[in-house]
Amino acid sequence: MGNLLAKIFIKNHRDYEDPKVRTAYGVLSGAVGFASNLLLSAAKIVFGILTASIAVLADGINNLSDSGTSLITMIGFRMSGRPADKDHPYGHERLEYVTGLILSLIILAVGGALLKSSVEKIIKPEALAVDWFTIVMLAGAILLKLWQSLLYRNYGKLIHSQTLMASSADSRNDCLQTGAVLISCLVFRAYNLNIDGYVGLLVSIMVLLGSVKMVKGMVSALIGEAPKKEFVEGMREEIASYPGILGVHDLVIHSYGPRKTFITAHAEVDASVNVLDSHHLLDRIERDFLEKRGIDLVLHLDPVEKDKKTERLKELTEKVLKEIDERLGFHDFRISEDQEGTKLFFDVVMPAKFPLSEEELKQEITKRLKEHDEGLNPIITVDLHF
Repeated sequence: MGNLLAKIFIKNHRDYEDPKVRTAYGVLSGAVGFASNLLLSAAKIVFGILTASIAVLADGINNLSDSGTSLITMIGFRMSGRPADKDHPYGHERLEYVTGLILSLIILAVGGALLKSSVEKIIKPEALAVDWFTIVMLAGAILLKLWQSLLYRNYGKLIHSQTLMASSADSRNDCLQTGAVLISCLVFRAYNLNIDGYVGLLVSIMVLLGSVKMVKGMVSALIGEAPKKEFVEGMREEIASYPGILGVHDLVIHSYGPRKTFITAHAEVDASVNVLDSHHLLDRIERDFLEKRGIDLVLHLDPVEKDKKTERLKELTEKVLKEIDERLGFHDFRISEDQEGTKLFFDVVMPAKFPLSEEELKQEITKRLKEHDEGLNPIITVDLHF
C-alpha cells in the first residue's frame, strides 16, 4: 500500500537522493497520518463519551494530538526542503529535527494530561457501558495504527528521516495503548470488573516514556551528535582507497540535516610526488564524494616523507606508544634536523577517559623516546578521540 501511494503521488518516487522527492515523502506521510488519525480520533471520542470510558476517550484525544503532529510533520518537511540562502548557507534541513522536537513535546504534554485523568478515574471510578461495536472499532483502530507505523518506518528508512522513524515509534506505541484499552473493555464485559482507570494510567506512562525518549533523540540531533562508527570508518576507507593516498586522519564530520553532511580530513600523500599532481588527486576525490554521495568533502594535503631515517623513527615512535597503551595512535609524523638533534613532529590520538592527562602523556612519550636516543626531541600534539 505504501509503495502504491508513493507511485501515485510522488514523481520519480525511487529517486530518494532528490531533495524534492524526499520532501514529497514527508508531506505524503503527514497527509496520510492527518486524515487517518482524525478519523480514529472522532470515532474514539464519540464512543468514549457514549460508554463513559476514560481509557477510550484518552486514546481518542491521543489520536487527535497525532493529527496535529502529522500536520506539523507536513509543514516541517516543506520548510526543511527549502534550498540554502544568504542567511542559511547550509540549508534548512535541521528544521526537520525542530519538527520532531515539537511533535515529541506535544506527545509529552498529552501523556501528562492522560496521567492526571487516569488517576482521577482510579480515585472516583464511573460505570462503563461497553458494547461489541466499540470493541470492533478498537480492534480496527489497532490494525490501522499498525499500518501507519509500518508506512512511516518504510518511508523513514528510504529517506533516512528521524522524524518519520519517531512517528513510526509513536504509532507503534498507539497500537499498544489501544490494545490495553481493548483489554479493559473485554475485561469489563466478561467479568464486570472496571480496570479502566488503571489501563488509562498504564497508557499514559507508556506515552510519557516514549515521548521522553523522542525528545532526547531530537535534542541530541539538534545539538550535534557523534556520527556512527560504521559511517566514519566507511568514509575513511573510501578516501584511503584512492591510489596515491597513504593515510587519512583528523576526520571531522558535521551534519546539518539528514542529507546535508560536511566532512573535512587530512589526506597523507608521498612528499616526493609533484604537489600539483597530489592536489589534482584530492580535487578528484572531493568531486566524487559530492557527485556520488552528496557530501561536501574538503581534504587537506599532508605530504609524508618516506626516507629510511624517517621510517625508522616512525617505527620507534609506534613501538613506544604501544608500550604505553595499545589504544594510542599517531599521525602527521615528520622529522627535522638541527644543532640540538632530531625533532619529531607528530599528533597522538588519545582515547576518551585515558588514565593520563595530556601533559602527562606527552612527558611519558618524551621520556621513553629519549631513553632510546637522547638526541630525539618530540614536538607532540594530542588529539582526543571519542
